[in-house]
Amino acid sequence: MITLYTFGPAFGLPDASPFVIKAQMLLKLAGLPFTEKRGGLRGAPKGKLPFIDDEGARVADSTFIRLHIENRHGFDFDAGLSREQRAQAWALEKLLEDHLYWLAVSDRWMNDANFYKGPVRFFDAAPAILRPLIIPLVRRKVRRDLAGQGLGRHSEAERAELAQRAVAALADILGDKPFVMGNTPCGADATAFAFITAGLCPLFESATRTAMEARPNLIAYRDRMMARYYPEAG
Repeated sequence: MITLYTFGPAFGLPDASPFVIKAQMLLKLAGLPFTEKRGGLRGAPKGKLPFIDDEGARVADSTFIRLHIENRHGFDFDAGLSREQRAQAWALEKLLEDHLYWLAVSDRWMNDANFYKGPVRFFDAAPAILRPLIIPLVRRKVRRDLAGQGLGRHSEAERAELAQRAVAALADILGDKPFVMGNTPCGADATAFAFITAGLCPLFESATRTAMEARPNLIAYRDRMMARYYPEAG
């Protein structure tokens, strides 16, 4: 049995992290039975969640979890796709994971209103006397990470323009298809669902959310995927 280490449901989402949601979806798409265990950061191979324990094989990072499933369990997430389609699907995943993700980090962590509605809850387990010291320290680290990545150097208007373009690309690729690349789900659907669901979270105000709400196909896609893969949340 595979154990997936998660943060747990939060903000009305299946998990606080889109990468954990992606890992959940990969396991569901592959039809592999798994259990979830909250926490485990101290034992995480790369110091981050998600990671899995597959009968003693510990694999960190959602992308390497996908590769592990493909290699160990013989499941091809992109079966039926041409080489060109596989390349397009992979490029879309990276647009979401390496670009839209950082917009979400900025929106959730650097916007005070969003932060105190959401990420501040991550510190509930810390002693109350230490929170006033820990919270600013962690937020400064996130700000440095954003500056190092580059997105944190842009103005709010510039970040909004990037969000609009990324969402437009995602919506146009999806079009009126039931899944990202056609009539059957592929690996990119795990990522697309994770980031669309996170982006549409009503708890957080952001340019990404505004752009997604203006795209009916993204909302319909989120709803279809939730009904199909998370029926218990309905």
